[in-house]
Amino acid sequence: MAAKSPKLLEQVRESIRTKHYSYSTEQTYVDWIKRFILFHGKRHPKELGAEEMQEYITYLANERQVASSTQNQALSAITFLYKYVLQKVITLPADIIRPR
Repeated sequence: MAAKSPKLLEQVRESIRTKHYSYSTEQTYVDWIKRFILFHGKRHPKELGAEEMQEYITYLANERQVASSTQNQALSAITFLYKYVLQKVITLPADIIRPR
């Protein structure tokens, strides 16, 4: 029987630990990634891309009215997922709401 590959969030944790990020960053990133997945109806992030990332950040800004630092944190967590775990290059549109 082949070894079962770890679940997505476990892969995220592993990747964060490999990069020696703090435990609080690990918890925060995993939480944002979970929220991103739930926001998109539990679709796997492999099926999602820049458009869905922008949709989520726009939702946080307009509907949830979270602070710009919070939006940046969410975006950083999701970008980490794509870059280091899924190893998928996501090019965000220039007009994405980049919180300041």
